[in-house]
Formats: sequence, C-alpha cells, structure tokens
Amino acid sequence: MHKAAPAHDQGDEDLEVRQPDDHAAGVPAVLVSLRDSVRQMGVGRTVSSLRRLNQHDGFDCPGCAWPDPAPGHRSPAEFCENGAKAVAEEATRRTVGADFLARHPLSDLAGRSDHWLGQQGRLTTPAVRRPGSDRYEAVGWDEAYDVVAAELAALADPDEAIFYTSGRTSNEAAFAYQLLARAFGTNNLPDCSNMCHESSGAALNETIGVGKGTVLLDDVEDTDLIIIVGQNPGTNHPRMLTSLEKAKEGGARIVAVNPLPEAGLRRFKNPQRPSGVVGPGTDLADRLLQIRVNGDLALFQALGARLLAADEAAGGATAAEPVLDHDFIATHTDGFEDYAAHLAALDPDEVAAATGLTPGEIDGLVDEVVAADRIIVCWAMGLTQHRNSVATIREVVNFLLLRGNIGRQGAGACPVRGHSNVQGDRTMGIWEKMPDAFLDRLAEEFSFSPPRHHGHDTVASIRAMAAGEARAFVGMGGNIVAAGPDTEATAAALAGCRLTVQVSTKLNRSHTVPGEVGVILPCKGRTDLDVQAGGLQQVSVEDSMGEVHASRGHLEPPAPDLPSEVEVISQVARRLVADRAAVDWEGLQADYGRIRDHIGHVVPGFEDYDARVGDGFTLPNPARDSRTFRTETGRARFTVNDLTWVAVPEGHLLLQTLRSHDQYNTTIYGLDDRYRGIHQGRRVVFVHPADLSDLGRADGDVVDVVSVWDDGERRAPAFRLVAYPVARGTAAAYFPEANVLVPLESTAEVSGTPTSKSLVVRFEPT
Repeated sequence: MHKAAPAHDQGDEDLEVRQPDDHAAGVPAVLVSLRDSVRQMGVGRTVSSLRRLNQHDGFDCPGCAWPDPAPGHRSPAEFCENGAKAVAEEATRRTVGADFLARHPLSDLAGRSDHWLGQQGRLTTPAVRRPGSDRYEAVGWDEAYDVVAAELAALADPDEAIFYTSGRTSNEAAFAYQLLARAFGTNNLPDCSNMCHESSGAALNETIGVGKGTVLLDDVEDTDLIIIVGQNPGTNHPRMLTSLEKAKEGGARIVAVNPLPEAGLRRFKNPQRPSGVVGPGTDLADRLLQIRVNGDLALFQALGARLLAADEAAGGATAAEPVLDHDFIATHTDGFEDYAAHLAALDPDEVAAATGLTPGEIDGLVDEVVAADRIIVCWAMGLTQHRNSVATIREVVNFLLLRGNIGRQGAGACPVRGHSNVQGDRTMGIWEKMPDAFLDRLAEEFSFSPPRHHGHDTVASIRAMAAGEARAFVGMGGNIVAAGPDTEATAAALAGCRLTVQVSTKLNRSHTVPGEVGVILPCKGRTDLDVQAGGLQQVSVEDSMGEVHASRGHLEPPAPDLPSEVEVISQVARRLVADRAAVDWEGLQADYGRIRDHIGHVVPGFEDYDARVGDGFTLPNPARDSRTFRTETGRARFTVNDLTWVAVPEGHLLLQTLRSHDQYNTTIYGLDDRYRGIHQGRRVVFVHPADLSDLGRADGDVVDVVSVWDDGERRAPAFRLVAYPVARGTAAAYFPEANVLVPLESTAEVSGTPTSKSLVVRFEPT
C-alpha cells in the first residue's frame, strides 16, 4: 500500500525577503489579478468571468464568504485580487486527464508540492486506484460510481463511513449530501467548519441562542466603532476593506487587535477610486493593539472589568450617563451578577502577562468604547483555534452585552467566515450533531428514520480512521490532509482506509494518499454551466451574514460529461440508498428547484426557497431581529470564564499559523506574500528581532521548528527565520506547512477545533 509522507512547497532556495508593504490593494493588486487570470484562463475567459463575478446574474466567488452589496449597489468589478485568483484557478484551461494519470504514478505525485499539484489543471476523468497499484487508472463513470457504491455497501456498519465536505459546496449539493449520508445510516458529517469557526458557533449558541453573527453589511458600514480581533482582512477577506473604508467615511473608528501589523489594516488603496490609484488611500485602523498570541480572553475580561468600574464611578444605573446599558441587561440578560463578581477579582498583573499590553493601551481602547454608541466586534481564526477559544468568544459576547450591542442597528457580533458557503453547509444539515427538530422534519419529508446518535467531527473522524474504526472516507471537495492537524498522522489515517473518494475539481494533497481503493470523481465548479435534464440549473449559497443568493455558472465545463456535485451525489445514492428513503434522486438531479422545495419544507427560513432565491433573501436571526434569545433561559447569557493563557517556557515562543497572500486556505496560488515581503518561498517563521537575539538566532538562519506537547515533540524541518515586528514572545508561520506541528489531541474545549494558533515551539539548527 502506498503511504508516502506528505510533501510541501519547496523552492525556498529562491526565497527573497523584502520590506513589507504598508498598504493593501492598489494598482499592484489589479496587475496581479489580471496577470494570473490571463495566464490561467486567457483573455476572453478572463473578461467573461470577472465581469460576472459576484454580480446579481452571475456566479458567487469560490473564495471567501464576505457578503455582496445589494443588487444595484455593486461595482462593475465586485471582486478582489484573491477572488480573481480563485476564479482563475477554477476556470483554468489546463486539464488533468487519462494521459496525465498514466504518466504520474502515486509515488511521483506524493513528492510534488501542493502548489505544483494545484497548477496542473482541472480534473476531467473519473479514476480508480486499485489495491496494490501505484497509480490511478482512468475508468468510465458507471464503473467509478459502481465501485464507490459497492465498497460503501460492503461496510459492516454505516458508521464506518465518513462523509466530509468543503465550504465551497452549494446549498443544494450540501442538502443532498447530508440526505445521502443519513439515508445510508450515519451522522458522520464533518466539514471544514469543525476546523475554523466551530468555536464561534458553540459560544454564540450558548450565549445568544444562534450560532451565527448578528450584523449585516449595512451595520458594518454604519457604526461608531469596529474592533477587529484575530483577523487579517487584507489577505483573507479583501472585499471587507471596502466596507471598512465606507465605515471610516461615515465617522467610525477602527481598532485592530492582532499580533502582527497587517498591511490591510494600516492603509487601503482602493483601486476603484482615484485616491487609491494615484492618491494615498485610506488609513483604516486608528489603533493597533499588538497583543500576545492567546491573550484575547484576558483582554476582553480587562475591558469588562474597566467598564464595570467606570460605570460604578459614574453612578451606575441612576447616573445621568451610565457606562453600561442597564435596561438591556435587566430586560434581556441573565448571569450579570456572577459575571461582575468574577471580574472584580481580575489580577492586572496576569492580564499584562497574558496580553503583553500595557495598562495604557487597554485604557485607550476603553476610551474608544465609552465614546462609541454602537460597536461591532469582528473576528476570525485568530480567536477560534486555541484551547480556550470558546471561553474567549463568550467574553466577546459579555463585552457586547454590557452596552447593549446585540440586536440593534450598527452593533453586534461579526464572526467572519472563510469559505464562501461554509455557513450554508451547516444550515443545510452538514453537522455531526444536528438537533432532533431538523431530523424530525427530514424524517417526515422523506419517510425514513435518520440516525439520532451523534457522529464524528473532523478531528474525531481522523482519529477513527487511524484506529481502523472508520474504513471509508468520502470527501465532497476540500483537502483534509492539508487542512487537518498532525499532517503525517492525518495522511496515514486516510491511506489506512479501505476506500477513499475525492469529489474534486483539481488535484490536491489528499489525492496522493488514497486508501486501498481510491476513487477520483471530478466535478463541475462554480464557474461552469450546469445543464441537466430539466434545463439550465442554478445553485445558491449563504454568506457570512446569513444572506442567501443564487449562483449561475457560465463557462463550458472542461469535459463534456463532467457532472455537477448534485449529479455525483444522485448517481451514488441511486446505487446505494434508493430503497432506504422516499427520495426521487433522478428528479433532484434533473431539477435543483426540487431540492430547494425540499429544503423549504425542512429548514426554517427557507420557505418558498425556489421562488425567492433569484432575488436573494436574508435568513431570520432572532437575536438580531427582535432581541429574542433562544438559549436555555430565554435570555442572552453573561458567562463566567476562568482566565487561562498559554505560558511559554524559556527558550520557546508561541507560534500561530496563518495564510500567505498567495493562497486561499489550502489552495496555493503562488509562492509570494508581498504584503509581508516574502517572495518565492513559504517555509518561513516570522520572529521579533529582539526575540531572535534573545534566542541566539539571526535573521536568515535556517532551523527546524519543534513543537512541544505532553505526548512528545513534532518537527517541521528547514524553515528560514525572518525578523519581523510580531508581538514579543510570539512567532508565525504559514499553513499547511506548519500543520505538522499540531497534534490531533490538542483541540479547543467544547468545539474540538485544532489549536493551530497556540503552538509552543523552539528552534533547532537543521
């Protein structure tokens, strides 16, 4: 059996380190967008695709989940540099067919870099790796589907199968996929959300009764104060910069809380405005709090304690201008007294040690808060991938509740999701712990009994495969080997399966470690025309703020018989579960409107879905819409959280993983990160110059990065140290290269998310 260790992007012999940029976007972003698009798609496809990207009658960006402006208010170029790169990757003219697979055995593919694999082009033929073989063999579609169905049917128990998804899957495909899995008999429906915003959902569900944010785009653009914590919008959600620019023009203040000074939060040169082309652009962040990694829990407790003290000094509820919103607290919340008593004992020395901030820096943020009527807190994976992530986000909610900043215009919680439909996946039922109410409606709609016991999340799925308890893995998009923690363990777990199935548009790391039987089922992407028996189809997605809209591909697919994701699901289901539920799989494949009709009967908020999707609509959000909190007590909940933070032994640093500007999640577009001054390489570690000196290291040294855990150490070899103004005592490196340092056993409490932002590391000479 082929079990080669994962390879990652090398080529660092050409690595060049330059001065970091002091702004984001501008003319260089336009030039890079056009260069990459024309290289991949050619001129005609570039013009055709980019003019439809994120337009009302076009297709949704396969990149991030930042919402679009309302129809009629969108720019003719409603996309960013990374969105253009994402489209170019998918709409490329390059293809991977039978000849390519014949030339490249698994032993060759396994040694290739992630960047190389992705650059080969679109997959066009189904293929099977047979037991003992070192290569994929191109086969016909019927044979490929038959192999998948036969192998799944041969399992001793449905729970031996894992059905994984990526956030790029449409609502229609996600609903059909979870229906297939539950008709088969399992709730093993992990997805990429388990590894990113699961901590947000856990904390928000507990405290405000909805696992989503409570703001809309208009709120962000019309507020008084935006606090951006653990998020780098310049690279990860670049269109957010336009909204921040509008907020600044409306008088908003912006505070960035981040261990790194990021170009996108310093200055934005909007290439669609003269001031962004020939002028200086817009200064965004009014303050940067360069917090120590994992210090956010302590910061929000310190903010809460100071606001409580300021309110008491002002006279409390009877004051002419109280600091807290006492009416909101009394009417809509519980737990306030316990929360206030807990913060009364907060140790300022511990806050200083955990945050690395001075009292004056925290006091300055408190002044911003008190001066603002409406406040939004935005966050991303810088908050969600720690042991104490759920507690940290509970503290964010505590902070918002103190001044009534939930459920009113221009205020609220804003977890900024990554993948363009990762939130829609969950809404459609892609979750291992869907509530009984959803399963009841599913049972009634399709006349079967869905399993009720909870399934595996992503990390538990990897553990189950490693233990031999799960023997089949089906991936609907995504790249679990590169996205998951403990890279070598994840790869070995996948390779140890009897069956692996990858429903993909392009090759990635997970294709290189198939099970005994490995199947590749290529499929259409967002940009592709989708014509079924019922005519031209459209799909739909849900953005980061709960808005649902249609997406319509326009390009001829790279192969004439290439199926959609819905078609792949239907073809497998007709062979595997046709007699287990009253589902017209052929009808669902022919007309996605039928899927939307079923969704409207099963998922609250989607009534008359097919009729409404053309114009788009906003899902109900009780916390936002009416200050209705569907928690255990029917109120928004103040919580008491122990102050925890990661202590680092002498000679070590606390490392976080992050993206470069030339990647989107696990997709590597190129080897540059010009905002941070990195060119033609990825194996770098950013370290403060003073920390390098204290450790006896120097800029340019090449070292092994070693992470320290209770079960032993993990090593990432040959990383170059780069002197960079990160927070003292911390470091940063790119994923997926650094994911090898994160053990499967290290996950966030409650949510189970890998702790990729809290890695205690040391450096050793190579």
